[in-house]
Amino acid sequence: MEKLDFELVGNSAIAPAMAHYMKDKFEFIGIKSVERKAQSRDLLNRSTHCSPTTIKAWINELYARKYREYQYVAIDLAIKNIQKWHFTDIMVFKQLVTQKSWWDSVDPWRTFFGKYVKRHLDEKEKVFELFYQSQNFWERRVAINLQLMEKETLDTNMLTHAILYDQKTDEFFIQKAIGWSLRQYSKYNPDWVSQFLKAHELSKLAVKEGSKYLS
Repeated sequence: MEKLDFELVGNSAIAPAMAHYMKDKFEFIGIKSVERKAQSRDLLNRSTHCSPTTIKAWINELYARKYREYQYVAIDLAIKNIQKWHFTDIMVFKQLVTQKSWWDSVDPWRTFFGKYVKRHLDEKEKVFELFYQSQNFWERRVAINLQLMEKETLDTNMLTHAILYDQKTDEFFIQKAIGWSLRQYSKYNPDWVSQFLKAHELSKLAVKEGSKYLS
């Protein structure tokens, strides 16, 4: 297995502000997104020639590192190699959602799982069930927003179940996710979203977000 030889070069002057933006939950090396992607480009390109076993080992190693930016690179690696993964890998990556979890890692993981189910529509329900009704609200956020970028393939029954399970949940990130999912789908199917909002009593935040693009 090829050894991971990768280090980011950050700017200590901006690290405290980056940490503060994330409620000081994590330490940062001090490197913004554009620069991080530039520094990790060679690693990501190299990974496409590596085995899934090697890539998973790299992801785990990066996820264990202290500085937050390495978790971002780990998720980038998973997304870069989306075509290599199978459902057994998805179950492994699911475990990382609740490690060092905050919106800045959970939402990129949601992107990863969303890209996977778009490639494997026959496995969407299995992936959804990994997160639906979880005791961890970050995992339920993934369930709500799993189909975020889908249009004609979006399963409205699945979306309905995910939203209604957390209809009364008093958690900002859950209610924001409900509104986000409805807002995004309203771009493609405004009638369905409008009827859904009329039929169900949702939080003010969810309604505000979900109805943003409705006339």
